[in-house]
Amino acid sequence: MNESGRVEAFSDGVFAIAITLLILEIKVPPHAGDHLWRALAQQWPSYAAYVVTFLVIGIMWANHHTVFGYVARVDRTLVFLNLLLLLVVAALPWPAALLAEYLRDGRASHVAAAVYSGFMVMHAVTFAVLWWWLTRNGHLLDPTVDVAAARRTRARFAAGNAVYPALVALSFVSAPLTLALHGVMAVYYAFNQLSVPIRGKDAEA
Repeated sequence: MNESGRVEAFSDGVFAIAITLLILEIKVPPHAGDHLWRALAQQWPSYAAYVVTFLVIGIMWANHHTVFGYVARVDRTLVFLNLLLLLVVAALPWPAALLAEYLRDGRASHVAAAVYSGFMVMHAVTFAVLWWWLTRNGHLLDPTVDVAAARRTRARFAAGNAVYPALVALSFVSAPLTLALHGVMAVYYAFNQLSVPIRGKDAEA
């Protein structure tokens, strides 16, 4: 067993790099001259993809930070599950750039939105598996955590496993609507996933 601090510190670095790389995909319009306002407005897909993906990564970081605040120790399985999660996080700037580039391109927009949604499926699955492992028997969690209650939150943590595949299908109907709903899901996770169940003082004693 090792302390969880190194795992969380490494994870924070990956989250920080991924979220920073997003802005690099918003380019300065070249040689726009007197039409700079119009050129800037035409880049709205890049702004939309940036904001939604920033929310996704930022809120996942916040929830990851909350969860690891209750991790007292780590084992090798948790280390590799966390690496799998970071594999998806580090890749998110690429589907965001892809969707920004093709959001207005007819059939290509559907493919780009489907790829983006596919990454979100992996995003949800990896976080759900990590939470499942932590709550499997609670041996890695702080003693203050109510493990039985934490297990009952698995369905909430795994909500994306049902919604994101549906968004893959919706991608072939409307790419802009799909991107908007990804933003809605990010907000859902911001408000619905922050609490880790804690035992009362009597139960803890």
